[in-house]
Amino acid sequence: MHKLDVALGERSYPIHIGRGLLDGDLIRQAVRGNQVMVVSNETIAPLYLERVTAGLGDLQCDTLVLPDGESHKTLATLETIFDALMANRHSRTTTLVALGGGVVGDMVGFAAACYQRGVDFIQVPTTLLAQVDSSVGGKTAVNHPRGKNMIGAFHQPRAVVIDTAVLDTLPDREFAAGMAEVIKYGLIRDPAFFDWLIEHQPALAARQEVPLAEAILRSCRNKAEVVAADETEQGNRALLNLGHTFGHAMETFTGYRDWLHGEAVAAGTVMAARMSEELGWLGAGDRQRVVDSLAAWALPVSAPPGMTRADFTDLMALDKKVQNGRLRLVLLNQIGDALVTGEYDPNALTRTLEAFCER
Repeated sequence: MHKLDVALGERSYPIHIGRGLLDGDLIRQAVRGNQVMVVSNETIAPLYLERVTAGLGDLQCDTLVLPDGESHKTLATLETIFDALMANRHSRTTTLVALGGGVVGDMVGFAAACYQRGVDFIQVPTTLLAQVDSSVGGKTAVNHPRGKNMIGAFHQPRAVVIDTAVLDTLPDREFAAGMAEVIKYGLIRDPAFFDWLIEHQPALAARQEVPLAEAILRSCRNKAEVVAADETEQGNRALLNLGHTFGHAMETFTGYRDWLHGEAVAAGTVMAARMSEELGWLGAGDRQRVVDSLAAWALPVSAPPGMTRADFTDLMALDKKVQNGRLRLVLLNQIGDALVTGEYDPNALTRTLEAFCER
């Protein structure tokens, strides 16, 4: 088992990574009160809910199973969590456990941030994307029909428990979507990791235990270091959003139904690389390496059919990185060196959108 810490002073917490951790007592150790609500979804609950609740001993342990899918990441679904907490008389010393992918983790974290003005929660991510990205860092939110993750809060978990064995049953499409976020870490700050991922792509695709655990560990370490330096995204934490501004627009355009989050991030990363090349920053060879690294996982490298430049422009105007009317983007100087900037030639953005959109 690997363990690393997210260093945030009194809000610091451990990330545990290993096989079979759902059957241990790491979740129970992170609970401070005597009440727990385990929230999962209809896909994950039949597989793992009983194993998690069995390890919680004599605590008052209630469960809630939500519908699965990004389209259910809404305020209406959030209200069902509050209803269950109040129906079972959970106090402000309760602990919520998020058992599922990024959608469950984001919603449960936001519910924990709001319920009685803030209660504990534990992340138990069951997808690769959630294990390497959304479960770490305390970003919690729900979607709005006009924008992804527009309603939320920063609320750090008590612990993150990553059982790599759950990835054995993860569908190939979801596994590949998670790799988009893994590749992101190499692109923004860790070029050696990017090279390692290309070298080990066949082993990772075969889900070999040792390289898979290494990829998760290195991703979490990169995320933890960025979060520790900039918890509430006032500066460099925004680098973690490489590809996300374009990607969130694509997710919103498709109604949060057609594409997985990682798929949209992959296409958005290709767009960010293309714009970086348009600006004269990223070389053509490196831009092609970005495309190839994502295409190797059969991830989308172009915009959804029917999406126009006007669609992108309208949807990106609501992005959280808009400041004083100026859209800030995460772009690449080179592989392993990213920046967040609103100082770019708008014509480069126009040319990028035209290259990826239907006219």
